[in-house]
Amino acid sequence: MSEPEFLSTTRTGYDKMAEEYHDLVRETWGENLFDLAMLEVFAGLARAVDPPAVADIGCGPGHVTAHLRGLGLDAVGIDLSPELLAIARREYPGTAFVEGSMTALDLADASLGGVLARWSIIHTPPERLPEVFAEFHRVLAPDGVLVLGFFAHTDDTRLGWKFDHAVAPAWRHSTNRLAGVLREHGFREKARLIESASPHSTRGFEAGHLILRKRGAEEA
Repeated sequence: MSEPEFLSTTRTGYDKMAEEYHDLVRETWGENLFDLAMLEVFAGLARAVDPPAVADIGCGPGHVTAHLRGLGLDAVGIDLSPELLAIARREYPGTAFVEGSMTALDLADASLGGVLARWSIIHTPPERLPEVFAEFHRVLAPDGVLVLGFFAHTDDTRLGWKFDHAVAPAWRHSTNRLAGVLREHGFREKARLIESASPHSTRGFEAGHLILRKRGAEEA
């Protein structure tokens, strides 16, 4: 069965811009203290879950996966783009990176204590998010941690708001609507952080962060 067009388009776009994207990351990585704080929170929560392994979904050139390993996590990076993964392996040779899609992760059921999806759902059409969240739910152990980072908007009448992106079609999401979809797919919200729009970060959009737990069987 052929893969969805949005995955092919996203892979092709990032393959073409892999080195340029890597250069941008090197220039800006570590500047956003809120973003770094979310990684610290993710690491702290995930370390307390059995098993303690985590996946960085949409890892790009690998900087965040390597950072998570520096925080003491058994982290693997997963990305669609072979070109970005080649950069990740070149830059961080001691870290595991695997080609894959968030719609069909090559991971066993309940095999992870944490899933980090940091600005990796932005290229997923809103109507395809339920299958992505179902896959995150499948690979997480009970009480496993999911942290999402995304471009946000405040119009709760619609989940996704399409915007121009240099690489592939992309969407901003209503934080409230997104949290609702996640509740429907077996997650409970633990916390959220909304960063105000800034012309110097996140493309001038609000940035949303959701911290969630996979509900246990007794909560279903």
